[in-house]
Amino acid sequence: MNNTRTLIIAEAGVNHNGDIELAKKLIDVAATAGADIVKFQTFKAKNLVTATAEQCEYQINNTGKKESQLTMLSRLELSYEAHHKLLAQCDALNIEFLSTAFDSESLAFLVNELGLKRLKIPSGELTNAPLVLEHAQTGCDLIVSTGMASLAEVEATLGVIAFGYTASNEAAPSIEAFQKAYFSESGQKALQEKVTLLHCTSEYPAPMVDINLKAMDTMTLAFNLPVGYSDHSAGITVPVAAVARGAVIIEKHFTLDNTMEGPDHKASLEPKELTDMVNAIRNVEQALGDGVKAPRPSEVKNKALSRKSLVAARPIRAGEKLTKDNIEIKRPGIGLSPYLFWTLLEQVARKDYQTGDVLID
Repeated sequence: MNNTRTLIIAEAGVNHNGDIELAKKLIDVAATAGADIVKFQTFKAKNLVTATAEQCEYQINNTGKKESQLTMLSRLELSYEAHHKLLAQCDALNIEFLSTAFDSESLAFLVNELGLKRLKIPSGELTNAPLVLEHAQTGCDLIVSTGMASLAEVEATLGVIAFGYTASNEAAPSIEAFQKAYFSESGQKALQEKVTLLHCTSEYPAPMVDINLKAMDTMTLAFNLPVGYSDHSAGITVPVAAVARGAVIIEKHFTLDNTMEGPDHKASLEPKELTDMVNAIRNVEQALGDGVKAPRPSEVKNKALSRKSLVAARPIRAGEKLTKDNIEIKRPGIGLSPYLFWTLLEQVARKDYQTGDVLID
């Protein structure tokens, strides 16, 4: 059970449409909503896709146009200068800046120039072992999204990460070396100290029947790592449910207006919805409690009024036997417990009782 504060990542992604002013407004919205982190995406389109790579079906549907990924993504790049400005704004608003790197150049920029200490590996890069290795070699904490992945693919990626964290600079990367690192004591220790997995369904919006929140339990048991949830479903129901199921991180796309042009706006929360999600998650965290089954402070005062006691069903004289006919069970619960009903039968009353008096001895 998750008894810690859930880390909430407001995923701005590319919903700035390449406009730094829109990006700044997104930071304002995330901070106002109470998110812990606002996350963007850092990439050079030319390093990310070939000139002939086609759009995903959801991108065509959400943008209403068919073009190459290269053309679409080129419009959504943020300059390095813009990143510096966005980081400064996040610092001023006391919200963590995070961005996903989709290529080696972008990763180096985020770590070496912006100084990020936490990185996110997106679902699409999970099998990109060289880039995953570069992430681990930075020594940063890693959040690893697992959309489209099998359990075996997740384990393979964790092997790459374990190798990156623990191997010497002279060690040669290989599938065998990754496996050895994964099963080593030092590799497991590094993973447990630095890695959080995110369950994810990589469709936009994701159908409810494909969410499969129980997969969080599967990954927790398989890898003994903290697990969160990256949500692409409509609304806020599923991320709130994920917190109730133990998610330690929630990541959710948001936008200024989900009617705006762009590939991700339609599957994103608008500002009020983001605020509602954060508030709902914080309420669920409180509701989860500590797991101890015992009376809670707010209910103790109702205990005596809601429970019942043994009472006189008619006048009883001292010395008279107590029977099923002269005792009954009614509120309030300030006298002898109904659990003593059978014990008292055939015993004698020690005092006089009037009808309705609570039995006290």
